[in-house]
Amino acid sequence: MDTGHESATSFAKPFVLILVLAFGLVGCSSTKVAYRYADWGIVWWVEDYVSLTADQKQQLNNDIAQLRQWHCSAELPRYQAWLDELESDVSNKPPDQATIEYHQQQLFSFFPSLLERAAPVATNLLSSLSDEQVQELADNMGQSQREMEEEFLADSPEATAEARAERTSERVERWLGELNSNQRDIVRQWSANRGAQTEIWLQGRRNWQLALLEILEGRDEPTFEAELEYLILNSEEVRGEAYKAMMAESRVAMASLMHDLILAGDNTTLAHLQNRAVELKNDFEALTCSPA
Repeated sequence: MDTGHESATSFAKPFVLILVLAFGLVGCSSTKVAYRYADWGIVWWVEDYVSLTADQKQQLNNDIAQLRQWHCSAELPRYQAWLDELESDVSNKPPDQATIEYHQQQLFSFFPSLLERAAPVATNLLSSLSDEQVQELADNMGQSQREMEEEFLADSPEATAEARAERTSERVERWLGELNSNQRDIVRQWSANRGAQTEIWLQGRRNWQLALLEILEGRDEPTFEAELEYLILNSEEVRGEAYKAMMAESRVAMASLMHDLILAGDNTTLAHLQNRAVELKNDFEALTCSPA
């Protein structure tokens, strides 16, 4: 139930996490469609950053199709088991802090195996880039970074915190339903207490991009695959110590926020959370793992 910190939007990580998060955060009726057509969504997303040749696009499509096939058959059963447990844990009474932290850890436990499987996909694509494509990627990442700084950094720390509160409320409401006034106050106070979280997140994002561009200079070297895999699997290390510390604190703070919001809600809050788990589980069960 990680819904608090800004979502990752560097190059390789969303390329992967869209398979998990894109369909998990949309409406229940869209889950199956989003999952089945995630292949195209990833290709379109990548092409926002770099124009692909026909051969590159075909290779990427093939790699993503294999990744999705593995993910559907090997990982979705794990998601279903987790959602079963979540549904059970919120069926009778509000979960305590330890239970919320446990489910947050369960969600994060899905990422490493997915990232490991996605690393070769990223290697196949990035190792094939021409010098012109690498420059295009650098230019577009720089433009994206500037746009995100303009979007997320307001004119004052107070305005930045207020915008963060709005984003957090929207994400939380997907799991808990519409927040009451007391819950919105809790979110606003929580967001105000996050300090320079947004600035640290943006700097960490930039650090990761610069590291990617640096290793792309040696994409013809035998060490490239290992270096790229490290970049993907150890994102927080690459993003810097401030980012690492922020993420550790943010995860604890998010679990606490979810606990406080559930307690500040009523029976409909808990029912919405339970129904959300059931809806997602049912959607996952309805998916077939045959190639699209």
